[in-house]
Amino acid sequence: MALFKRSKTTANGFDWAGFIWLFVFFWYFSGITQLLIQLTGTSGFTGFRQAFVMSALWLAPMLLFPKQTRLLAAIIGVVLWACSMASLGYFFIYQQEFSQSVIFIMFESNVSEAGEYMTQYFAWWMIPAFLAHTAFAYFLWTRLRPVYMPRGRALVAATAIVVAVVGYPLVKQTMRMGTFAQGFEKFETRIEPAVPWQMAVAYHRYQETLADMQGMLDSASKIPPLKNLKDASAGQPATLVLVIGESTNRQRMSLYGYPRNTTPELDKLKDQLAIFDNVITPRPYTIEALQQVLTFADEQNPDLYLSTPSLVSVMKQAGYKTFWITNQQTMTKRNTMLTTFSEQADEQVYLNNNRNQNAAQYDGDVIEPFNKALTDPAERKLIVVHLLGTHMSYQYRYPPSFDKFQDRQGIPAGVRDDQVPTYNSYDNAVLYNDFVVSSLIKDYAKSDPNGFLLYLSDHGEDVFDSAGHSTLGRNENKPTAPMYTIPFMAWASPKWKQNHDWSFAGDLSRPYSSSQFIHTWADLVGLSSDELDRSKSLVSDSFVPRKLLIGDPYQTAKRSLIDFSLMKPKQPAPAEVAQK
Repeated sequence: MALFKRSKTTANGFDWAGFIWLFVFFWYFSGITQLLIQLTGTSGFTGFRQAFVMSALWLAPMLLFPKQTRLLAAIIGVVLWACSMASLGYFFIYQQEFSQSVIFIMFESNVSEAGEYMTQYFAWWMIPAFLAHTAFAYFLWTRLRPVYMPRGRALVAATAIVVAVVGYPLVKQTMRMGTFAQGFEKFETRIEPAVPWQMAVAYHRYQETLADMQGMLDSASKIPPLKNLKDASAGQPATLVLVIGESTNRQRMSLYGYPRNTTPELDKLKDQLAIFDNVITPRPYTIEALQQVLTFADEQNPDLYLSTPSLVSVMKQAGYKTFWITNQQTMTKRNTMLTTFSEQADEQVYLNNNRNQNAAQYDGDVIEPFNKALTDPAERKLIVVHLLGTHMSYQYRYPPSFDKFQDRQGIPAGVRDDQVPTYNSYDNAVLYNDFVVSSLIKDYAKSDPNGFLLYLSDHGEDVFDSAGHSTLGRNENKPTAPMYTIPFMAWASPKWKQNHDWSFAGDLSRPYSSSQFIHTWADLVGLSSDELDRSKSLVSDSFVPRKLLIGDPYQTAKRSLIDFSLMKPKQPAPAEVAQK
């Protein structure tokens, strides 16, 4: 029995209308969610484009087996429909794209929690929306018809589609990355926006990342605790808060002298804050920086994070119940270390399950779980809040109500007109970050705690701040001061000040690297041990200034670490700004 029906028409008689109906049918299941993402400004165009291309793959079997077009389309369509219902429903609830982070949350949640989510987020309009989605898919299926081609041409066309959609991109990425494994990983990113690959890739990466994370957790569990740990506040109730920012350059904060009023709420709290103005980060990347900030590692001993306790582990050893609330992407290969840090805490709240970092995800979401953690009955608590801060792309970091800076007023004259929108969006992101951080401080103060809240950013960002610097954001090979200058401030409650020395007037301008942060934190808390060094504490009377080293410590054979103090940070100067 022949598998193909030979066409009696010429090439000019090809059924393009039938071919387009087939493509629209398969594209619809991925396209509807990607279209909503576009219309709502949730993310960029890349996912839409990739879903469009990947949908063409299903045309190959339609050309090879035209007699079975409706049956094959129905079978494939049911699978695509089921996956699209999941991704569309997730978008309805969270306004986020389905990702491996969602798989992580699903497997970490129990049936009761899932029921609570459904009860909380379900809305009546979802039922007609799902029914409409299904009905339109059925309508498209009824429009399908066989598209016949001569057998040879059908085989060539189907092969060309598979090569163009799968073969060429996979070979290209493999050649670019050097190995098939790395090339396949990049290829997975390409196909991820389309169903059903969305689910398949998410689950595959979830399994890989979970294995990596479990290995790190197993290693962390074998790290010995601090020796001779002593707590000057042992037995006393305390609630301590560490807020970790993201990509925020203090030179763009009015709290630190920037001409634009980007931190109005923190400015109001200025007299209540200990504001340190000479702190830098050792590295301009989140993971690499926090490996040092949250452990005993530093630029000269970068691998100590593998063999020494983290800040969370130290606080648990001291008897604190620990919470980790994060608006960072939950679980990606890049963020495995962050998730490992969070999993060391007693309780975790993951808020950002986006597949793409360049997606609208507002830090205001941390406020509710933060207040819930404040009410936890544990007498001694550490709450870590990890913000998405002012991470690129900046326009996704703040809601429309914070779109305050829209013109050249207050912008340095050297910033080109085509750079102004990005420059403004970064300042708007700083403005919203000010709202979030100040809200955390205010809510913390209302709880009448015995403790303090400390805020610092993981690293800075150069957003057209340095003359002649062409790379937006961060580039460790071409360092500029804004990449490293970070905000560092603390607020303490009246109860804490009664029993602790909180007079830091002489310490606020000390040159300091956040790579030594764990020593400062322990000193503020009142912890001491054989491993802790008060000479590395920013607030200690035993403080010893050290070189502020920056750079990749693993590349020292090629290029020595740089002493940041030899660089000349650009300070905001009102005289330089252009007038409206």
